[in-house]
Amino acid sequence: MFANVGWGEMLVLVVVGLVILGPERLPGAIRWTAGALRQARDYVTTATDQLREEIGPEFEDLRAPLNELQKLRGMTPRAALTKHLLDGDDSVFTAVGSLAENPFTAPAPAPSAAPKLRGPAPFDADAT
Repeated sequence: MFANVGWGEMLVLVVVGLVILGPERLPGAIRWTAGALRQARDYVTTATDQLREEIGPEFEDLRAPLNELQKLRGMTPRAALTKHLLDGDDSVFTAVGSLAENPFTAPAPAPSAAPKLRGPAPFDADAT
């Protein structure tokens, strides 16, 4: 449930709780919060078990789209492009990565037909 909360965030929460509640009420608040989270988790587990019993085998059919959605949520943009547009072939990304690592192996750009200006562009005060 709190998989994204690290030790740094927990420390900040404890310090903020210590400042707001004070040292005498903080342990009771932590116990109450832990108990409420445990009770909510038990309610969710009980509800899931009841649904599984009542619905039966169709429960897994309902969970399949949710599992697919969870896979999509964890997919990076590169993985999504590789899977859906490139049919799993990520050679495009490895080629770009090798060019980024060693840019001197890239072919030289073709010379442009436009003349190159030397120095700053001319400025005409009367034209503005």
